Amino acid sequence: MTPPDGRRGADEDGHWHVTGDVDDFLARAGDFLRSRPAPHTVHLTVTETLRTFGADAYGAEAPVLGRLERAGEVRATFFRTPPHRLNLTPLTPGEADALAARLAGLGHRLPGVSADHGTASVFADAWHRLTGAAPTLSARLRLYRLGTLAPPRPLPPGRSRPAGPRDRERLVRWYHEFAAAVGEAPTEAAAARFAQGRVTLWETPDGVPVSMAAVTPVIAGQVRVAAVYTPARLRGRGYAGAVTAEVSRAASAAGARQVLLFTNLANTTSNALYVRLGYLPVDDFTVYDFAPPTG
Repeated sequence: MTPPDGRRGADEDGHWHVTGDVDDFLARAGDFLRSRPAPHTVHLTVTETLRTFGADAYGAEAPVLGRLERAGEVRATFFRTPPHRLNLTPLTPGEADALAARLAGLGHRLPGVSADHGTASVFADAWHRLTGAAPTLSARLRLYRLGTLAPPRPLPPGRSRPAGPRDRERLVRWYHEFAAAVGEAPTEAAAARFAQGRVTLWETPDGVPVSMAAVTPVIAGQVRVAAVYTPARLRGRGYAGAVTAEVSRAASAAGARQVLLFTNLANTTSNALYVRLGYLPVDDFTVYDFAPPTG
C-alpha cells in the first residue's frame, strides 16, 4: 500500500547501489544514460572524464556514483565529484527519499543538488527533513538543443581559431573567471584539463583573443557547448554569439547528431542570444545549495 503522503517504500522504489568505481558504474548504468542522452548529458560527460583522466579529474577527493535498480533494470543514477554538488537523473519522491536516507546514513555531507526542477525540489525537501540542512535556491538553468543554426549577421570583425598551447595561461584565467561568474568552484585540475581541451577562440583582426567557447567530446552522438565566456570589458560586441555559432557549426559538421548547451535563466541576454542562433528548449533544471545543519 502506498503511504498517505504518496511516497512509496524502499522496496517498491528499488535499491540504490553506491560506488566509487567509474568503470563498474558505466558497465552497469551506461546503457541507461545513453538511452536519453540529452537530459543525461552532464552524467555522460562527467563519467567519461573520470574514466579518461582518473578519479582525481575534478579534485583530490574520490567521486561517488550510484544507480537505482528495480526489477533488474537501472532506473536512475547520481554522481558527485567533491567539492561539487550532487547531480541526479529524474526521480520520484519515493526514490529521492530513499537516496537521501542512503547518503545520510553513509555520512555524506552535501553542499547542494542539481537536477531537473521536480527532482531537485523533492530531493532538497528530503535532505532537509533528514539532516536539517536547509536548501537555498542557487540557479535555474535551461537545457537547449540546436535546431537550425542561424549565425549572427553581421559577424563582428575577426575570426575563430582553435586554442593551442600558447593560450594556456589565458584559458586557465578565463576558466576561473567564468566559474566565478556562474557560481562554480573550479579545481586546479579541472582548470588545467579545460585548457588542454576542445576550446575555440574568437580573435580580433590583429590576433587578440576576445571570447571563448568549449565543447565536450562526442558521447552518445552529442556534444555540449560549455564555458562560453567573454571578459566583461569586451561584452556587447557580438563575440560570444560568433564563437558559439562557430563551435556549433563545427560540431554538427563533424557528425554530432545533437548539439546542446545550458544557460542560466537569470541571464536574459544569453538566453535570447541562443534562441536567435537556433537553439530550442529541452528541459529546465534547478540548483540548490544546502546550508549547514543548525543545532
